[in-house]
Amino acid sequence: MNGHLIKEILPGSIAEELEVEAGDCLLAVNDEEIEDVFDYRFLIKEECLTVLIEKPDGEQWELEIEKEYDEDLGIVFENDLMSEYHSCRNRCIFCFIDQMPPGMRETLYFKDDDSRLSFLQGNYVTLTNMSEKDIDRIIRFHLAPINISIHTTNPELRCRILRNRFAGSSLSYMKRLYDHQIEMNGQIVLCRGINDEAELERTIEDLSAFLPFLRSVSVVPAGITRYREKLYPLELFTKEEAARVIDSVEKRQKEFFDRYGLHFVHASDEFYALAERPYPEEERYDGYIQLENGVGMMRLLREEFVRALEERVKSPQYEYEKNLRRTVTIATGRLAGEMIRSLAARFMEAWPGCSVRVIRIRNDFFGETITVSGLITGQDLIRQAGEIPRGERGDVLLIPSNMLRMGEDVFLDDVTLQEAQEALGMKIVPVDSRGDDLLRALLEEDYHMHRDDTGFVYVKAYGK
Repeated sequence: MNGHLIKEILPGSIAEELEVEAGDCLLAVNDEEIEDVFDYRFLIKEECLTVLIEKPDGEQWELEIEKEYDEDLGIVFENDLMSEYHSCRNRCIFCFIDQMPPGMRETLYFKDDDSRLSFLQGNYVTLTNMSEKDIDRIIRFHLAPINISIHTTNPELRCRILRNRFAGSSLSYMKRLYDHQIEMNGQIVLCRGINDEAELERTIEDLSAFLPFLRSVSVVPAGITRYREKLYPLELFTKEEAARVIDSVEKRQKEFFDRYGLHFVHASDEFYALAERPYPEEERYDGYIQLENGVGMMRLLREEFVRALEERVKSPQYEYEKNLRRTVTIATGRLAGEMIRSLAARFMEAWPGCSVRVIRIRNDFFGETITVSGLITGQDLIRQAGEIPRGERGDVLLIPSNMLRMGEDVFLDDVTLQEAQEALGMKIVPVDSRGDDLLRALLEEDYHMHRDDTGFVYVKAYGK
């Protein structure tokens, strides 16, 4: 019987109470051998369990457990998936990993297409790497949501885009998930002249048949770096073309909302920035269901910041801090630059003694076409922030926390936060993505984030 090595036991958990320890192995739950995390998560939901544990010396413990339904046991495994990761079998014409420069960390070149990561971490999967057994398990365990990279519902075109002869037929799995009421989200990576215009409209229409269980579909432009030698020729969308994409999306939103209470299809922030159009109002994002896919991030940032600012100005503490004097620089990507500048202006109106400079970091490493802050490297930050005279940079440099690898103070190019601080001769403070945290970081000299090896982020609260 194969076991799953236990890495850690969470304090105060059921497993700790039963004296399960790191280094033990989980063999079975309710006499069923565990294949992977899908089995484990499903089987431990029950209120009454029998868990078989093997100690390092080979001794086996059979533990009978009574607990609340859905209560976790508090076990962290050495392998999060409890089995090998599934790599991608596609050769998508827009694949970002194929556009990475040589010589970076090995993990950055791994292409995953694992349905378990869709459930656990929100990753998008193409369905081409799945079998009937995988779909049966999702339905049996009722795992949701499943996030699907769709791109087009035209079977022949999908085969060409993913460069996988099974890519068209694999979309049939969506019908099975729909029939069993499994919640899904979809993604369309839009390639100019390939799956846009009439093909996009066809795809939106076809996908609407899966409402309401397919709850959202994002439309995002293909990312194009300067490392596309010998790859499929892709071109950037023009301002006018981006506007047409938005028009195709927005003309269907009202119809979907009237019928299902969901706007369903959403264009990413990048399209609105490229078209120089205002971002949609907050209500149109359906609770920001596609936030991690770059849909609504700018609107949410603004709304959170403005609400927090207005509350702070109305609070008694404003009388003590309205004369605050501080000079701060914020570095961000080109996409968010104008929004951050508008928020900085509102901040300086409320705190006229403060000065906030916003610098939009040009992505020289991947190319100027990459505008998001999460792909800014330490070397680009150091070089461009260093062009500002030291005396004009202020007390601190604020950066979005997504410039750093999850759980680490390291940029994408392995430059450490400490190295960047030493190169610039100033303190650099990562700031969480929420608008209220940006306000805190602007006001509070001791604002900080704590990042541990699980990626958990703790943000200092007011007055603590």
